[in-house]
Amino acid sequence: MSYDVRAVRAQFPSLRSGTAHFDGPGGTQTPASVVAAISAAMSAPLSIRGTGLPGEVNAEEIVLGFRQAMADLLGADPGGIVFGRSATQLTFDFSRTLARGWSPGDEVVVSRLDHDANIRPWLRAAETAGANVRMADFDPVTGELSPEAVAAHLTDRTRVVAVTGASNLIGTRPDIPAIAELVHRAGALLYVDGVHLTAHHAVDVERLGADFFVCSPYKFFGPHHGVLAARPELLGTLHPDKLAPSTDAVPERFELGTLPYEMMAGTSAAVDFIASLGPDADAAGTRPARLRSAYAAIDAHESALRERVERAVGGLEGVSVRSRAAERTPTLLLTFEGRDPADAYRFLARTGVHAPAGSFYALEASRHLGLAETGGLRVGLSAYNDTEDVDRLLTGLADFLR
Repeated sequence: MSYDVRAVRAQFPSLRSGTAHFDGPGGTQTPASVVAAISAAMSAPLSIRGTGLPGEVNAEEIVLGFRQAMADLLGADPGGIVFGRSATQLTFDFSRTLARGWSPGDEVVVSRLDHDANIRPWLRAAETAGANVRMADFDPVTGELSPEAVAAHLTDRTRVVAVTGASNLIGTRPDIPAIAELVHRAGALLYVDGVHLTAHHAVDVERLGADFFVCSPYKFFGPHHGVLAARPELLGTLHPDKLAPSTDAVPERFELGTLPYEMMAGTSAAVDFIASLGPDADAAGTRPARLRSAYAAIDAHESALRERVERAVGGLEGVSVRSRAAERTPTLLLTFEGRDPADAYRFLARTGVHAPAGSFYALEASRHLGLAETGGLRVGLSAYNDTEDVDRLLTGLADFLR
């Protein structure tokens, strides 16, 4: 069975507005099943987690279901799944907690390719601890961040290396397993920002070699929050700030206050939605197997659309494509000779095409590309985009240039 994008699109109520969405890297649209799961959670009895009354049982089942769903999605242990308000909040929290074990002269390595959410928290934590920060550069021509570029900054004082699984600006997918091997050989921990990667490719945290992996369900059809995955035994060595009477159990010690059960229920539904998109979705198989099949189908669909855009844009005079890495997501950054990308965004918006412009918080990457804070026009493809969306985008770009 081939990938049926028409059937996929039918599950997104917001697509009925007629907008062609290329803003997935900033947040995808939401399928009806996720909306229904959120509504069902809030309509049923809910209370503090427990095993007695219906509200307690419902809350407990939602939390455990959420941890298992995210573990299946990320190839992780459900006991190491941490809920957070956002990936940014989680990274700030964990950087501060880890920094308590650093000494003056210790070192942290970050990547210029990253979203600022995986740079600034580490800079602030290092400043507080008296540690030094080293920044690995990517090639501005190819967009590649090589393992060697990271290795050049590793020393016996390196404590943490923070790197993206995929650039939210230009789509580059660094070789994380190779980087992980070098990082661990140096005796350091690897913190991977997988926010953009998880939306497009199957993730196996153990295979990647990530000690910490953070992502955001709203980038893959779920509610707005963040998730961190790590080994439970590693989490057990960390002691974050928390209230005295709150539990010290892992992973709950990292989750402050009462959890938003409805968001967790929505995220579980988003994982199940992804698992339903593969050709083997109706076959008897585990959820991880169905997720792998679905991601393969999504990748093939999105890659075909990306190639269609690239071929057409290549024939437009005065347009530069800044996304050139060999391994990348279906995300293109376009710049225009003598034209502000924000003007292209506004022009396309008037035609019902949403392709935003800016640096998208990847400030260091945008500067390294010579684009300062202006950035470019980002075309981010998602599982629900189709050829009609792409044709509307290409027509709009051609009209803008004329």
